Amino acid sequence: MAYDRPGGDSLLLGVPRAAFRPSPVFLALVALFVTTGVLAWNQVGNVRLAVFGFVVSGWLVSLCLHEYAHAIVAFRAGDRSVAHRGYLTLNPLKYSHPLLSIALPVLVVLLGGIGLPGGAVWVDRHAIPGRLRHSLVSLAGPATNVLFTLLLVLALRVGTGTGGSIEFWAGVALLAFLQLTASLLNLLPVPGLDGGNMIQPWLNPQWRRMYDLFAPYGFILLFALLWNPRISGWFFGAVFAVGDALGLPSWLYATGFDLIRFWRG
Repeated sequence: MAYDRPGGDSLLLGVPRAAFRPSPVFLALVALFVTTGVLAWNQVGNVRLAVFGFVVSGWLVSLCLHEYAHAIVAFRAGDRSVAHRGYLTLNPLKYSHPLLSIALPVLVVLLGGIGLPGGAVWVDRHAIPGRLRHSLVSLAGPATNVLFTLLLVLALRVGTGTGGSIEFWAGVALLAFLQLTASLLNLLPVPGLDGGNMIQPWLNPQWRRMYDLFAPYGFILLFALLWNPRISGWFFGAVFAVGDALGLPSWLYATGFDLIRFWRG
């Protein structure tokens, strides 16, 4: 139901429509993604730099949409605060932890080729009734990564060989690999990450208190797990196995990872 307040601003459930408009920052990221993609496709200028811009801007766009998915599901479930905080404008500068949500994931992409999840939006859990809704809010972000993975793999399977440069398709393959790693990382049942937050509402009170105690250190726990050679081997073995099952060429995303490190010559 829409209402109008004095001054003519239209409201949707008490929230200005401006709270739902994509921000100029997000639109600029999309424009950069498209522009660098066209440059890489046509091999115009420094192709390595174009692929770098294509992958990094594409990854940032996916981060924005990941967090938007959390926010829009939370909004539909009853939390109006996400709109007032600017989360529904897809503006990454509105996130609660821009360092963890933007800078750190991009750095990890460049250094390790891993799609690191980021914690960005605060959700008022008290405004959302029902355990299932809480789990769906947490699931929304990883579901976005899974969808991107499938769409990018489909683009590779359909588009490779029909046009464009090998550099462009290497960038697409790397983006697909990053989305795949982000999907699996986000779904790990680690306190503070999306996978852990999905199961948190279903824990008994004693386990929930223990979960809440460890949740603020989710990233540290994640790094500790991946630092363990055995656990890291299991995880990346699963990533590569799923990638192979989807038909994602390992040599192509490895080429993309080499291209984005343009400073190495």
